[in-house]
Amino acid sequence: MVVTSLVTFGVSLLIGAIGIYVGANLVADVQSYSYALVTALIGGILWGIVEFFVPLIGGLVAFIAYLWVVNNRYPGGWIDAILITLVAWVAVVVTLIILSTIGLGGLEAYGVPG
Repeated sequence: MVVTSLVTFGVSLLIGAIGIYVGANLVADVQSYSYALVTALIGGILWGIVEFFVPLIGGLVAFIAYLWVVNNRYPGGWIDAILITLVAWVAVVVTLIILSTIGLGGLEAYGVPG
C-alpha cells in the first residue's frame, strides 16, 4: 500500500514537472526538467499547506501562492508566471489524455493546479 502510494506520487510529480517544463520552455526559455521537477514539488507542497490552513478560500490563496513560487523560480514577472502555469496546465491535460489513450488512465499531476 505504501509502495503503491509512493509510486503514484512519483509518477504524478513527474507528469506535473512535464507541464512546468513545457510552460517554462515556451514562456521563459528555461530548459531544465530537474528545475521544473523541484518547482512542481515546492508548488505542490505549498498548495497543500495553504489549503489546509485556509479552508474557506484556500483554493484561491493556494493558487496565488503557487504563482508566487513560479514567479520566484523563473525569470519574468507575474504575467510570465501566469502564462507558464497556463501552458503547464494545458501540457498536463494533453499528457494525461495521451496516457489514458494508451491504457494508463487514472493518473494525476502533482505540482500543477487543476
